Amino acid sequence: MSYSEVCPQPVRRAVMKQGWYDLAYIHFRYSVDEVAKVLPAGLEVDVCDGSAWVGLIPFSMRGIGVPGLPAVPYLGSFAEINVRTYVRHNGVPGVWFCSLDINRLLPTIVARTTYTLPYCFGRASNKRVGDELHTTVERRWPRSAQASKPHTKIHLKIGERITAPSDLEVFLSARWGLYTTTHRGSLRYAPISHEPWKLHRAELVSLDDSLIAAAGFAAPTPAANGEAQVMFSPGLPVRVGLPRRV
Repeated sequence: MSYSEVCPQPVRRAVMKQGWYDLAYIHFRYSVDEVAKVLPAGLEVDVCDGSAWVGLIPFSMRGIGVPGLPAVPYLGSFAEINVRTYVRHNGVPGVWFCSLDINRLLPTIVARTTYTLPYCFGRASNKRVGDELHTTVERRWPRSAQASKPHTKIHLKIGERITAPSDLEVFLSARWGLYTTTHRGSLRYAPISHEPWKLHRAELVSLDDSLIAAAGFAAPTPAANGEAQVMFSPGLPVRVGLPRRV
């Protein structure tokens, strides 16, 4: 299955604009069965290179707003770290979010109630310093059954530009929609469009993470999941279309 670096169906009438900047892709291989158990009915696991993939994705959200109007001040910019995987419905690929941690309480509540996305509130930071990226999260709400608060601490070193992404690198980065469920359990799909990612090689200097385990997966280890697949992008503006039932 091939995926395009260029959006195949650009969003013409966006309901939301936002910017995703200083973004890292940290992915681990998982079995299809392990990923399938966290998905709602109607979604199937999307596979590449013989595996399902679970991603830990930190970035800086900036400039959330409605097209044609100024961005929302303060509440529209924050650090976000999400745990996600890749799915298909009737052949249409997309992203399934397991958790999204931010440091703004009001957007957390709004996203949970209107888009039914699993946003979480706590301390969160994502900062680029030269060729390094430093990310931290300590979740405060909702509370977890884990003994300690779900958290992550990421130190990434940014490398050279990727001029010709591999099939796997495109699969993990070029996603043109996301799936959610309504409060009644119906599936919805929201299209996304943006310019092609400018990707860079990246090295994971250190990672202390429990967000992946809190999302319902076994914590990744080199023996079980192999080495992390890591990339970085300086980011770009994004257009989000109206969610529709599928």
